[in-house]
Amino acid sequence: MFGEIKAAEDFYSFDAKYTNQESKTIIPAEIDKETQDKIRKIAIKAFKSIDGKGLSRVDFFVENKTGEIYLNEINTLPGFTAISMYPQLFENSGINYKNLLDKLIELSIKE
Repeated sequence: MFGEIKAAEDFYSFDAKYTNQESKTIIPAEIDKETQDKIRKIAIKAFKSIDGKGLSRVDFFVENKTGEIYLNEINTLPGFTAISMYPQLFENSGINYKNLLDKLIELSIKE
């Protein structure tokens, strides 16, 4: 699952994220399949390298001019607000908020 942030400012500041209506969340992200495949491989490697369990969101930057991919962060406890990317990505893939929470609870019980 891929999402993309189009910040209304040069930097995705607090204002750009929470108050500037020009910032947009795009799901699915407007990136080509080859770039998605590269990002997916890096994300899996990063998640495994921290011995990740359950949920996370791995964030990247893709440089517009060169297509260079940069790992930004592994968010091991992504947000669940109305504007949070994590539940929106699952919603877009057919897993609604309730089912996502049920699945996460199931995973936590198994651990």
